[in-house]
Order: sequence, then structure tokens, then C-alpha cells
Amino acid sequence: MNLISQILQKKRQNAQCALIPFLTAGYPSIQLTIEALFMLDKQGADIIELGIPYSDALADGPLIQNASKVALDNGVYIDQVLHILSKIQSKIIVPIIIFTYYNPILVRGIHRFIQEISQFGVKGLIVPDLPIEETKYIARLCRYYELELILFISPTSSQNRINTIVSQAQGCIYLVSNTGVTGMRNYINYDIHCISSYIYSKTNKLIMLGFGISSPIQVSNILKFKLNIDAMVVGSAFINILSRYSDDNDLNLIEELGSFCKQMKLAMM
Repeated sequence: MNLISQILQKKRQNAQCALIPFLTAGYPSIQLTIEALFMLDKQGADIIELGIPYSDALADGPLIQNASKVALDNGVYIDQVLHILSKIQSKIIVPIIIFTYYNPILVRGIHRFIQEISQFGVKGLIVPDLPIEETKYIARLCRYYELELILFISPTSSQNRINTIVSQAQGCIYLVSNTGVTGMRNYINYDIHCISSYIYSKTNKLIMLGFGISSPIQVSNILKFKLNIDAMVVGSAFINILSRYSDDNDLNLIEELGSFCKQMKLAMM
């Protein structure tokens, strides 16, 4: 079992939920990304999702799209993301999942890309626009390089599609809590309980919930609904903190990021 699945399986056995913060690599700078990764590791993140900047990020909301634009304007592409990974490899405990769209992988070369990120210690891969027809080949490469390929299920997925994704998923499934793009919301679609319960009834694979989770109160409310989930992905709320960056407040910003991570972690206990 891959390390990502091991962590979530342990959470399930203990009736707990894992915290997975999301950061855009290179936003607001490469150095602050590295410092943020160290801080999130220190403050108890169970897993960290690191996004590769992309100009046509259709699944992402305004905050993360802007973060990608800033990072790209700063010249952050796959090589620079690998540089970030090289700086944290073996220095943090928390495993890293890479989030990227399919086109950058194709341009880099599928085999080369997966080999490179595995060499720098990455343990998981999420590709939101990965065609289902391409899943088997990438999954085979991921298994060879000991990466967990995590597939998406959305609230609009048909039962047949859910069954197909469940059958092809390695160990984890990313369940999208709302239709549309990522972003902070004041609500969560609690009808997602029907989908999570269906997935839970069909498989013992682990479930991550993402899109729209942005506060400790939301986390507490989600846990009260007992949605059969094993992890929550929180992205825009962390990006929102980093969006307040200026040259003279980087230390305070990282401390604020760490404090918010700690609050979210406590809400999951």
C-alpha cells in the first residue's frame, strides 16, 4: 500500500480525518513556497498537495488561477517545481502529492514526468482532466515508481462512471464536494453524503473530499454529518493568506499560515 493510502487508512481505523493543505508552487515566490511547506509540516498537515502552475486551470477558482498566473509570470514551470522539491526532500515528514493538468505532463513526456517527481520524493499525483482512457497507462507507471494516482469523482458523475473510477483507482479517490471550480464557500453540498456512502459501500478505497472547504467551522460541520471521508483538501483558504504577501511581511505571513493550519488540524480531531 502506498504511503498516501497508509496515512488515510490509519485515519479511518482511528475514526479520524486527515488534513491536506494545497499550495501553488512558486506563489507568491519560490522561497516562500519552501518556507510554507516547512511550516505546514511543522503544524501537523498529514499530506500536502502542491500544484504546478498552469495557464488554463479550468477546475480552479479565481484565487488559485491568480496564484498560477503570478507563479508563471515569475518563471515557475516544472523545472522550478522540481527545484522546490529538491529543497524539501528528506527535510520534511509529510508526503507530497503533485496536482497538475494533463497537458504539462504530455509536453514533458509522461514517463519522464512521473520518473522525475518520484525521484524527488513525491508520493501522489492528481490530474483533474486526465481522460479515463489514459488512466491505465499512467496508473501502471505510477505503481512502478511507487506513486499513488488519485482519480476524481464529481457530484455530477453517473453511477456507471463512479463504478469505472472506483475500479481503476489505486487506493484513494478525490471526491469533489461541489460542482464548478475550487474556491472558498460559505456552504458545502451535504448531498455529497449520498455519493460518499455509495462509494464506501462499493469499495474499501480511501476518500478525500475537496473544493470549498475553508474554515474550522466547516470542518466541524462536515464531520458531524459523518460523510464516510478520510481526508479534507483545503486550498483557496491557504492561498488567500499567501495573497496578502508584501516584501515586509513574509515572516508574519508564514506564521499566519501555520496558525491557520493548526486551527484546521484541531477541528479535525
